[in-house]
Amino acid sequence: MRDNPYYSQANHGPFETYRLGSFSLEEGGSIPDCDLAYATFGQLNKSKSNAILVLTWYGGTSKIMEQAYIGQGRALDPEKYFIICVNQIGNGLSSSPHNHPCSSADSDFPKVRIGDDVVAQHRLLTQHFELENLALVVVGSMGAQQTYEWAVRYPEMVKRAAAIAGTAQNTDHDFLFTASLVDAITSDPKWRDGKYESHLDVVAGLKRHAGIWAVMGLSTEFYQTQAWRDMGLDSVEQFQTEFLEATFTEMDPNNLLCMAWKWQRGDVARHTAGDLAGALARISAKTFVMPIDEDMFFPPRDCVREQELINDSEIRVLNSVCGHVALFGTEPQFLSQVDENLRELLECDV
Repeated sequence: MRDNPYYSQANHGPFETYRLGSFSLEEGGSIPDCDLAYATFGQLNKSKSNAILVLTWYGGTSKIMEQAYIGQGRALDPEKYFIICVNQIGNGLSSSPHNHPCSSADSDFPKVRIGDDVVAQHRLLTQHFELENLALVVVGSMGAQQTYEWAVRYPEMVKRAAAIAGTAQNTDHDFLFTASLVDAITSDPKWRDGKYESHLDVVAGLKRHAGIWAVMGLSTEFYQTQAWRDMGLDSVEQFQTEFLEATFTEMDPNNLLCMAWKWQRGDVARHTAGDLAGALARISAKTFVMPIDEDMFFPPRDCVREQELINDSEIRVLNSVCGHVALFGTEPQFLSQVDENLRELLECDV
């Protein structure tokens, strides 16, 4: 276990933990004493029909989801809904390489799949909160991977789904991109096969990792229009150091590698012997597929290919020069698009 104050209640709370006990994994083995960290907003109504599940993306926690997407007057309004935001395994708040006693290095922590996250979340929602239905499952990127997994694995429970900036089956292109993130970290000599003493030892690798995000996480138009000025920054260099590097150099490298491994292998077709169309045909939720027009990770064309295989679904393209990084919520106009679509989806009869 490695101390890292970044993952504290002070930075990411308040959150609670739910103990799963020994949690078996798809790849074999288990996580002893596995914990899920979660935060809730609002109140569950008597009929238990107003529950919304919000998921987390690569490196993200329940705190950024709260800050970017949840609030009074927003689509995800805690005055109307009971919102449960669950942190994926490996993100630093739930059981992760840096905080679990079974792990002294990345190689010690077992391989976790998107499906494992969803099974763990299902146990939390059904056993702890005694929920039978979800009004909506939502959020982007790796959160969208989990959204699809939920809608395919538990179709009777998911009434509406919003997959933002993510796919149900990861593409070869995205697998290779994520491999470059992994290489940026593991090529740092101070990574030492995951046996570093502090995340600060691997700061050079984490900075290279942030540099790759600067290329692929944004769009060429972001730089052409100097959109970083809208974030209160004066230069590309300042954007790189004070936004991207500042974000990722606080995180634990092995946590990022744990999430990257499952990001690469996100694929609902595991349920149907590789038949993606068959897997997506299981979805009964009213579904909005919501790619970002300038996203180089999950471009709209990849999302449209899947949306066409989902019954009762619609494509809703979101506009942002920030590309995938728009998910961080730095653009009010992007967030207003998300809210508009989610409000419409939540008003759909199901």
